[in-house]
Amino acid sequence: MTYSVAVSGASGYAGGEILRLLADHPDMEIRTVTAHSNAGQPLVDHQPHLRSLAHLTLQDTTPEILSGHDIVFLALPHGQSGQYTDALGDAPLVIDAGADHRLTSASAWDAFYGGAFHDPWTYGVPELVVGGVKQREHLRGATRIAAPGCNASTVSLSLAPGIAAGVIDPSDIVSVLAVGPSGAGKSLKTNLLGSEILGTANPYAVGGTHRHIPEIRQALAAASGADADGIRISFTPVLVPMSRGILATSTAPIVDGATDAQIRDAWESTYAGETFVHLLPEGRFPRTADVLGANTALIGLAIDRAANRVTVVTAVDNLVKGTAGAAIQSMNIALGLPEARALSVNGVAP
Repeated sequence: MTYSVAVSGASGYAGGEILRLLADHPDMEIRTVTAHSNAGQPLVDHQPHLRSLAHLTLQDTTPEILSGHDIVFLALPHGQSGQYTDALGDAPLVIDAGADHRLTSASAWDAFYGGAFHDPWTYGVPELVVGGVKQREHLRGATRIAAPGCNASTVSLSLAPGIAAGVIDPSDIVSVLAVGPSGAGKSLKTNLLGSEILGTANPYAVGGTHRHIPEIRQALAAASGADADGIRISFTPVLVPMSRGILATSTAPIVDGATDAQIRDAWESTYAGETFVHLLPEGRFPRTADVLGANTALIGLAIDRAANRVTVVTAVDNLVKGTAGAAIQSMNIALGLPEARALSVNGVAP
């Protein structure tokens, strides 16, 4: 069966990456691409690397144009998807790459985003531990999927195994992330200009203000089966001069009595057999270069007995495993297709 697909926000980074991956998917036919200010222009003018899609023209983003497809991807700025999802009730499968349907708490949405709150959808991180099972079990047959925030899924995949196994304490998590500016979208912003970010590292959203914090707490609470109030995290992202990538360094206290073998086994047993999340051998740690263009999350684990903390270093490509790859992986599961179809574990080097 071939599925017809529409992608909104197709001129942006996330929309472009969704299209790049879908272009090689044998079960998908990309029929419609939409945008706002760029409507009426050839897609290839804004995504010149997508040569196989040069025949497509960006159309207006309206419910009427998006409807009538088997699958609709929404790659829109946060707070803009809801106005369309409300009008796409008849679409068989809708996948939102924005934040509008990620959070279960209306108060958390009000505190970090504001505006209209929309019902939460099935969360699109298949490997995440949720109440003793993997999230992919909840994705099977799903018709509404919320793709994750790239920083949020990276930290959640880093720490969920230890929290689920009860070997780390989630009340004192510290995460510092080196991130590429493509995660902030394609809109012109002074702080994202090349002249502003080349040769420097710039912290932002410091002091508990980053919008991915409630998403992380929600995901880690699901792993533990506890309330999100029990998840306390100090989260600091830092913009670095690389177009793609996240390198997340997260630490948490070791629970009294947990042995080194029990700690490492928590991550090994959780990700054993996973195609896209790999725990590296002891003493090895990932680089962002190792995941460029791939749908993989590479994890290095260290046990720091002097500080009585576990340190987890995780690398992902924010546009692939962090966003578009997670969306397509979740789509494959929802449709009953091979989970890895059109997704690669191999990065691009050098």
